[in-house]
Amino acid sequence: MNLYEFQAKELLARFGIPVPRGRITDSGSNAGRIAERLGFQRFVVKAQVHASDRMALGGVRFSLSPSGVAETVRHLLAIPFTKPGGPVGGERVRWVLVEEALAPMQFVYAAVYMDAARGSMVMMASEAGGQSIEQRAATDPSLLKYAPLTLSNGHAAGDFTGLAGQLGLEAEQAAAAAQIFEKMAAMAVALDAPQVEINPLAVTWSGSLVALDAKVRIDDNALFRHPAFAAMSSATEVEEGDPVVLGADRHHINYQRMDGDIGVVVNGAGLALATIDSIVDAGGRPANFMDVRTTASSLDVAYGLELIVSNTAVRSILVNVHGGGMQRCDTIAEGLGIAMRKATRRPPLVIRMAGNNAKYAHTVLANNGIAYSASEDMGEAARMAVAAARSRH
Repeated sequence: MNLYEFQAKELLARFGIPVPRGRITDSGSNAGRIAERLGFQRFVVKAQVHASDRMALGGVRFSLSPSGVAETVRHLLAIPFTKPGGPVGGERVRWVLVEEALAPMQFVYAAVYMDAARGSMVMMASEAGGQSIEQRAATDPSLLKYAPLTLSNGHAAGDFTGLAGQLGLEAEQAAAAAQIFEKMAAMAVALDAPQVEINPLAVTWSGSLVALDAKVRIDDNALFRHPAFAAMSSATEVEEGDPVVLGADRHHINYQRMDGDIGVVVNGAGLALATIDSIVDAGGRPANFMDVRTTASSLDVAYGLELIVSNTAVRSILVNVHGGGMQRCDTIAEGLGIAMRKATRRPPLVIRMAGNNAKYAHTVLANNGIAYSASEDMGEAARMAVAAARSRH
């Protein structure tokens, strides 16, 4: 889950990291009133989108007056934010952040991230932060300095002082930077955030350090530990995300549509990937990825199957489930029965069930009058589903 800048800055502030004074708004008239109350000599108006390099793309603008702020906000809200290679029509700007425009002496880059290659958290920083840091670092890797982090009892430790000392800062500023680095690491651990980035971390002429921009990404798999983030995700992604994917998520199903013609119903991400591989090995093309979570009810399973049936490209459906302690095979069978009774089209079903209540699940299917072909072998079930799909062409 990627947070917007204003959300990221709110979290930084909670962890004691300085951020500019400002307010979020969704209307030009309100922005003018906010600017009057803030009373800054110079304002910066920032479109809240997930694109990088917003300055170069016109998403960050400056104003000297409340009336100018209001007009700028109206402009940003009225046009889609288009970036090279982005979606047709661009990303809708729903919010704009109005802040005090600072004139820093130096831009520093700082980030905590999960290094997949090392399997550990790493802190990195640069004395040359600001725009296009990724491209500049690609041509000059020496721009970035690193400090590995160790996690123990929910605490991140690292040589924050040593890292800050490599940035060419005055002693007092280096000490402040080290404190900010430590707080960023603590924030990453506490919030299950594989990325906490400040760019730029501004060194002002008065010698203070302020986070002018921030990016924070929360691990989607950890949202159950952070209910507020889950609610935030529902509120901010409903218009931007795929509504089908979001709807499936709310029914305890991980779902992604693909370009094939064989629908897939599986419980477990690993089993789902193995099932897709079996379909491809059999010469078929999966129409979707589906992982029915252990928390899904029969009604949730029915919702997932309805998604598959509603895809007119689907010519057969392979159900490959293994009942465990939290989710039995008969729960899946009940969901299939509910969905197929309501369905207006019924592609051929191939079902493989094993594990808890697998035998009883077949009784549930029979009681619901569900016609299907059964197999106890995953490879054979995949071949049957491919053959059924081809027979429908």
